[in-house]
Amino acid sequence: MPNDVTLNADVQIALITGPNMAGKSTYIRQVALLTLLAHTGIIYSRGGSAHRSDRPHLHSKSVPAMIWRAGSQHSWWRLCETANILNSATPRSLVILDEIGRGTSTFDGLSLAWSIVEYLHNQVGAKTLFANALS
Repeated sequence: MPNDVTLNADVQIALITGPNMAGKSTYIRQVALLTLLAHTGIIYSRGGSAHRSDRPHLHSKSVPAMIWRAGSQHSWWRLCETANILNSATPRSLVILDEIGRGTSTFDGLSLAWSIVEYLHNQVGAKTLFANALS
């Protein structure tokens, strides 16, 4: 089954929404993995084509397991990791963000997500896949 994604000068940010368990996280991780494989030149595409990426920087947030064991606040580490991504992303980066604002109130989460997307678009210029569940 075809599963295309296009991020170029016209489409810089893709917002992926849908209900819980709809495959949003899987989709953005698939794109990141395929981008990495295309960049290394070891991708094989059965049904169509894959174009070599010019995206050498891949930024994703994932909370390390040792932070969980340390008893630290999960929301705090998510925000720290997101801040690190925003500070290190360049126009040549591929940024994948999933569930920004999770664990906060509805309006706080919406404000965080909105401002992060605006910053990535207006200031950084990085190609971004942004997944959030519909509430």
